[in-house]
Amino acid sequence: MGAYIRRRLLQSIGVIWGVSVLVFFLLRLAPGDPVSLLLSETASPQQMEAVREKWGLNEPIPVQYMVFLSRALQGDLGESLFFKQPAMKVLLERMPATLQLSAVALLFSLSVAIPVGMMSALKRDTIWDYLGTGLAMIGQAIPPYWLGIMLILIFSVGLGWFPTSGRGTIWHLVLPAITLGSVLMALVTRLVRSGMLDVLGEDYIRTARAKGLQERRVIVRHALRNILIPLVTVVGLQLGALFGGAVITESIFAWPGVGRLALQAINARDYPLVQASVLFISVVYVFLNLAVDILYVYLDPRIRYE
Repeated sequence: MGAYIRRRLLQSIGVIWGVSVLVFFLLRLAPGDPVSLLLSETASPQQMEAVREKWGLNEPIPVQYMVFLSRALQGDLGESLFFKQPAMKVLLERMPATLQLSAVALLFSLSVAIPVGMMSALKRDTIWDYLGTGLAMIGQAIPPYWLGIMLILIFSVGLGWFPTSGRGTIWHLVLPAITLGSVLMALVTRLVRSGMLDVLGEDYIRTARAKGLQERRVIVRHALRNILIPLVTVVGLQLGALFGGAVITESIFAWPGVGRLALQAINARDYPLVQASVLFISVVYVFLNLAVDILYVYLDPRIRYE
């Protein structure tokens, strides 16, 4: 296990380095000049050149990348052009909001998807099954940005039950969490239903029932436990997607998280902040995948990493 983890960590470092290369060069190949956004339209060429020299934007792109990489290895991701603060500091200030929203969205999706998926499998071809699969299909079909707008119009503007935007009370979390977790909820519902249908036909389930075990114990201890590996795989991968999908959700609800910060940085051509935001999301993806692989061993003792 130790050798496997070390090998995966080396691979993870390679992936993160590759992401940094892509983001750095693609940002600078895109049309537009960040200096023109920082200064007014009346700025002289001398003033613009002075700003480029201050931020190192007058150097060749490979030289800029080597400077960025050397500083990044020391934990310095540069200074935000827009906020005039270290990019890492700005990112860390917004990170708790994104973590909070993602955690609540995950809790919502799992608390709805697992019972609904189990009910659909246990009540196959009944009204409960049709309702569960219908809910899953709707959740996957509706774009999150449209769902978020509709939730605001109905429950905030129309009924006045929840705030339209911002972060503060627990009520501010409800609509963004539903919007962000809707796709994961639909995906897990279908996964649990199909997995339960496969497992319920196995011999060990019939044996457990023949022994007189309670139906709840058969379902939870024997059936549900055997679909945990694909469930953990999907949830682990989708956790990273929650951070990526938070860009849209946080923008709709003006949620002050990393996703909205990344969009603001892109619009402002804030190179250091965009790089820091993308690297953060990449690190989350990579280490969630590693955590899922390690968790497999504890879920299924037959799995061994040599």
